Amino acid sequence: MHSRNILAFFLIAFIASSCSDNDEQPATTKANKENEPAFKWATVKHDQPQFTITLPGELKPYETVSIYPKMKGFVKKIYVDRGSYVRRGQLLAQLKAPEVGAQYAARNSTSSGAYQKFLFSKQSYMRLQDAAKKAGAVATIELERAYAQYLGDSAAYHSSRSEAAASGQMQAYLRITAPFSGVVTDRFVSEGALVGEGGMQGSPLFQLTQETKLRLEVAIPEKQAQALANETKATFTLVDYPGRTFTATLSRNSGALDTRTKSVLAEFDINNSGKELRSGQYAKVSVQLQRKQPTLWVPASSVVQAQSGIFLVKNEANKIKRVPVQLGVTNDTLTEVFGNLDAGEQVLFKGSEEVKEGTTIAPKK
Repeated sequence: MHSRNILAFFLIAFIASSCSDNDEQPATTKANKENEPAFKWATVKHDQPQFTITLPGELKPYETVSIYPKMKGFVKKIYVDRGSYVRRGQLLAQLKAPEVGAQYAARNSTSSGAYQKFLFSKQSYMRLQDAAKKAGAVATIELERAYAQYLGDSAAYHSSRSEAAASGQMQAYLRITAPFSGVVTDRFVSEGALVGEGGMQGSPLFQLTQETKLRLEVAIPEKQAQALANETKATFTLVDYPGRTFTATLSRNSGALDTRTKSVLAEFDINNSGKELRSGQYAKVSVQLQRKQPTLWVPASSVVQAQSGIFLVKNEANKIKRVPVQLGVTNDTLTEVFGNLDAGEQVLFKGSEEVKEGTTIAPKK
């Protein structure tokens, strides 16, 4: 009787153990299903949004010029110095060259003599012409000779007058004047210096810049250069004015890529009539751009940048496919891409190099 009880106990224990194993099997299967990879997809967008890029810029004078002497001479008088504000046509310096004055006087004298000779030839020809109205009074050859003399003296007079005017212009070059209104930013000579040919060759007298109007120069990288438009806006800040923001509108651009920097130089004209800003200042510039044509955009997290290259993970016929792309600009959470893609296609929201090419994707039920 005792042995039967023991046998019954072991039988019950075996059955309980078998039931317990059957209960745990479905839980394990469920856990394996939960560990299967789940892909989150994003849609490729075809859009034309405005975006902003931040670049360094520099304020430069609207006009700047080095003023050289036109001819050789001594500096007789200097009327301005570094920092002087001058107006267009204002006298900056006076040169002295006595030989120029003597030459001008000689040319004027020669011109006066040629003029008197021309008047005499003209009067002689006109008298002979009047006398020739009577038949046989003046020989034809004499009239022609007088006419030829008149033409020759006329040409000689006009030539001498041109030479005198040229000599007078050379004398005018002794006056050094401002080509435009601006500030003298540098002075390179002193009174008494010999300048021009034989003197301080290659050295300017002054440096003149226009400060009431400035140019903000910004180099736009090649991949954003096509987004430049006539009304492109920019804001910029300067270290000298913390907390202040200045605005400008595109005035012109070079229209061609610089071969060294692979960028297009854009210029924004700045009204500085109050002389608040200074040329030479560096600026932090934010330029607002927009592509001329819509382009493709994906979440920034979709882009994979690996040693093998830059690519997106694309869903192509429920299989994983890597698509090489080139990057454009980033606008908030979206990145502009260029590659073998079409709007509406699905790419992995969070791209990963670990997702293998050709992996089958379970279709959505």
